[in-house]
Amino acid sequence: MEVPFTWKVTGWFMIGWSAEFVAGESRSLRYFGEDLVAWRDAAGVLHLMEGHCKHLGAHLGHGGRIVGDCVECPFHGWRWGPDGANTYIPYQPDKPNRGLRLRVYPIQEQHGCVFMWYQPHGEPPQWALPDIFDKFPQFPTDPDTFYRPYPEFSRFAENEPVHPQIVAENGPDSAHFRYVHRATVTPVCLDWKVVDNEWQFLTGWPDARSDDPDKMALYIHSHFSGLGFAISAFEGAADHRLIFACTPVDDHVSNMFYSIWWPKEPGECSDIPPEHVRARVEKQYLVTVWDDLDIWRHQKYVERPSLSKIDAKPYMAMRKWAQQFYEVPAAGLPV
Repeated sequence: MEVPFTWKVTGWFMIGWSAEFVAGESRSLRYFGEDLVAWRDAAGVLHLMEGHCKHLGAHLGHGGRIVGDCVECPFHGWRWGPDGANTYIPYQPDKPNRGLRLRVYPIQEQHGCVFMWYQPHGEPPQWALPDIFDKFPQFPTDPDTFYRPYPEFSRFAENEPVHPQIVAENGPDSAHFRYVHRATVTPVCLDWKVVDNEWQFLTGWPDARSDDPDKMALYIHSHFSGLGFAISAFEGAADHRLIFACTPVDDHVSNMFYSIWWPKEPGECSDIPPEHVRARVEKQYLVTVWDDLDIWRHQKYVERPSLSKIDAKPYMAMRKWAQQFYEVPAAGLPV
């Protein structure tokens, strides 16, 4: 998808689920056009940094060993610490190259999900990673009362031609639900507002059994934290939480992550959802994101869209809000 803005977007971005990062193993990743290495050290702490050894360029994520809190290059045994510094060279053990340093990326784990902070010039996080269970104080919730999101209620799409802003633009677009998701009623955007780095909106689903057009069967409270991901709390006919994230791999494609936290049945102690719950969530909720993907894969970005009156104000306000996360020009455009 060709877009008039950069894919090197500032913000927090999801890069996987905690269970995928096994202690004692290095893992290669690629995001924002950079080769990266992630590893969980002996203490269980997860790290993320530039992937290629500064010695002769071997990829630390392909065969790199974990030694204490360092990752060891599979080529010549050079070790790199959590701060990116060279800590050990086996054939001159007392003289590591203190002038070499790999770029380190801030990383956080939260409720089984892993997020990285990205800023094109390496600046530290400009805002805190929002917590899906603290973000909606009107719904006091204990995370332990929900089934685990991964692997049963999580989905992954790799190298999709979708820019994160396209996902965000789904927020104010209530009309597409009837056509893309085959909804029997058309949801209504009841409220929206910009709060610093967040785009917050409330969607209502009219109660088809009522003659009152203002009566809603379901409310969806959604917050976009930058362009990296949206967190949503469902109120009414369903009371689950979800994260939908889009993380650029390079200047053409993104990886997409989708996770649902579903409330446990009464008396349930296990984090693993029973089969009948898994089947229901899969059928009613997990398939919806792929409906959107069928559109996005072939969509052309329209810079000056012809919008309906009801959508124009929130749609264009969202686009204006998104501009703050582009701190470098698009590829191929002059600085």
